[in-house]
Amino acid sequence: MEKLQSKKAFICDMDGVIYHGSKLLSGVLEFVEWLQKEDKKFLFLTNSSARTLRELSEKLARMGLDVDASHFYTSARATAAFLASQKPGGSAYVIGDAGIINALYDEGYSINDTNPDYVVVSESANYDYARICHATKLVNEGAKLIGTNPDLTGPIEGGLIAPATGALLAPIELATARKAYYVGKPNPLMMRHALNHLSCHREETAIVGDRMDTDIIAGVEAGITTVLVLSGVTQREDIDLFAYSPNYVLEGVGNIIPLSSGGKKNR
Repeated sequence: MEKLQSKKAFICDMDGVIYHGSKLLSGVLEFVEWLQKEDKKFLFLTNSSARTLRELSEKLARMGLDVDASHFYTSARATAAFLASQKPGGSAYVIGDAGIINALYDEGYSINDTNPDYVVVSESANYDYARICHATKLVNEGAKLIGTNPDLTGPIEGGLIAPATGALLAPIELATARKAYYVGKPNPLMMRHALNHLSCHREETAIVGDRMDTDIIAGVEAGITTVLVLSGVTQREDIDLFAYSPNYVLEGVGNIIPLSSGGKKNR
């Protein structure tokens, strides 16, 4: 544990690690206080692309956790940065909400529903049949298909599970016979963006998540120390279902803190 605690930077997933719905998980306040006290670099990294960085900061503030927007990074931001590196000043037709639209604007992209360079899909309450048909038309005419993340399902308020970006993209992929390029976790590209954002090397960093198929595999493929917490969707007995393993398995983020700093005893 001393080796983990000595890391200079921590990349943390959000839902299932920091909160459930609108409730902070046990040990999170103490964990963030420890990060700040020890002058650790940290980034809350999420595959969700619906909210802006400010909205994520305000969500945690409503739960009693004051964290500046600079400590957040989303698959929307990673997607916009990727597109800007591929085709600077390009345009996109977007099925998505404020998170991805604002990120694209910030990277110098315009929204174009006639002849865009890309069709970008993320989770959205504005997803409907008309948009699927229009996106299919644009892809068939030459626009490249991009997904902000590959997640098939994701949590929503009230503890429910809803279709996520990967599921929403499926009809367009099937209708066009084109496979989307997904930027979010577990794509190592997103991890490189996160490391650049932190200005840290992979050897100095740990990723903390609750999902083996996104958080842990992303860390494994990027060469980053991995910490699986059992406060989210993964149970201890699920770990053996995968061909790879995390470096650490803990009950929650509170177990990362040294006991002398108010951390929880590991079980």
